Amino acid sequence: MRHAFPGGTPALDFSGTLRFRHRVEPQEDLDSPESLGCWFRECGITERDIPCGAADLREAVTLREAIHRLVAARMSGEVYDRDALALVNEHARQPTPVPQLTETGRHVEATVGQALACVARDAVGVLGDPDVPLKECAAPDCSQIFVDRSRGARREWCAMDPCGNRIKAAAYRARKRVSGQGERRRVR
Repeated sequence: MRHAFPGGTPALDFSGTLRFRHRVEPQEDLDSPESLGCWFRECGITERDIPCGAADLREAVTLREAIHRLVAARMSGEVYDRDALALVNEHARQPTPVPQLTETGRHVEATVGQALACVARDAVGVLGDPDVPLKECAAPDCSQIFVDRSRGARREWCAMDPCGNRIKAAAYRARKRVSGQGERRRVR
């Protein structure tokens, strides 16, 4: 898989395609129209990559940033940005992909607009439910938002690999340094 899906929902995973937002230079996962088409397939919206153009990519990035602004506002208790809200709702009103039954099983084809509508409707579902627990990954350089469905809502990282593993390994090394057990002894 080219893309990561640690958010627990397509809208949060889509928002997370601009990774490491806290860095001076975040990492863009939607770096080409082809990567957008691939994202739709890997997310499960369609079975095949959707052919996308440069205008489709610009539209998708605009929707992604609107979703991210709304998610950030929800998490900080701020009022939703009106333009972001209008854009997400505009996309959510559009038709979504329609699954078809074929002789070989289920088949879903979609246009870029239908796929974006699917993501926007998911954002409406996630942000419209006050009981959906949203968290930002505790790894210092990660900015992924995820739904915390863990028992007791104790999940800290978007995913164990790589974020949780890095934090746990760093904590282990720090404990070893403090206790003096991190030093290797020479055997003669």
